[in-house]
Amino acid sequence: MDAGGREDERASAVDHVVAAIRDLIRDRGLNVGDALPGEIEIAAMAGASRNTVREAIRILKAYGLVESRPKIGAVITDRRQTAVNALLSFAIDLSAESFRDIQGFRRLIEMNLGEVLVGRIGADEIAELRRLNAAMAAAADPFEAARLDFLFHRSLVDAAGNRTLAEIYAMLEPVIRRLMETGKSLRRAREGAAAEHADIVAALERGDRLGFAYHMSRHLDAGLDYIPAARADGPPERGGR
Repeated sequence: MDAGGREDERASAVDHVVAAIRDLIRDRGLNVGDALPGEIEIAAMAGASRNTVREAIRILKAYGLVESRPKIGAVITDRRQTAVNALLSFAIDLSAESFRDIQGFRRLIEMNLGEVLVGRIGADEIAELRRLNAAMAAAADPFEAARLDFLFHRSLVDAAGNRTLAEIYAMLEPVIRRLMETGKSLRRAREGAAAEHADIVAALERGDRLGFAYHMSRHLDAGLDYIPAARADGPPERGGR
């Protein structure tokens, strides 16, 4: 067999292992963050050599589908979506129109969370929301404040217990955080957001679904105060970030 034939055969063997790993992930219901089996197990399962398995995993790493972690091995990841979202967040024009588009998406999700969270959210989760809110209010760096702001809202979404919803919200983190950075360098913006967060948490504690939706709605509108183009459109609505 010539060199070209051997290379084709090797490539075919690697493709076979990649397909076997894909099937394994599906059949075992593995998700991002889960570890793949060791090389020996994969080799036995796919009927391949360990060298072929290593090459298959190297390809998966190159595509951002797995990464190596010390003492764990190959772990499922998905840096492709993160890279796309980071690019989108960098390129997005924070105009009044784009702000309303993003907040409109968040409104569909977050304003209705009260229907699920009332009677479900526990004292520990309430305490964590308050901790995140206090840390956001105290943060001097606008990027750190935006990170904590996102974690506050992500905690609300996670507490609803809908895994698909939580995953979609997490995928949009770079875009939402870019929006949340608006105005965060101003003390009054951080204090306003913290006060609105506190109102949201208080509504949850007293089981007030309508109050939760009202305070969340105001909160999601308030960032317009810090977008100059929005002020040219007319008086800004009051609310949170």
